[in-house]
Amino acid sequence: MAFSGCSARSFTPSSVQKNAPEASGVYGLSNAVEWVLIGETSNIRARLMEHLTETDSAIANRQPTGFAFEICPPSERYRRQDALVRKLKPVCNRRIDFGTNGSPTNRPRF
Repeated sequence: MAFSGCSARSFTPSSVQKNAPEASGVYGLSNAVEWVLIGETSNIRARLMEHLTETDSAIANRQPTGFAFEICPPSERYRRQDALVRKLKPVCNRRIDFGTNGSPTNRPRF
């Protein structure tokens, strides 16, 4: 399992309220096909609730149905997020880079 100590949960308001901690850590959103986003935050529950209210974003358009998380201290969050992004390759953790010919290319964010 990619996220240590946490099984996947349903990405609904009631499930987030019940299962996500108000703690520092990393989290992932997924749907039946792909990992959508790997994020880091000082409050996992609050950040997931913010994602649930998004209506017109790249994340919302991928219709995440599940979430996972891992509690970790602030000093470890970025390192752990980068490791999970490399492993899981979530679609919304990509950014547009401009290649040597000036054309935009999608490359993983790491």
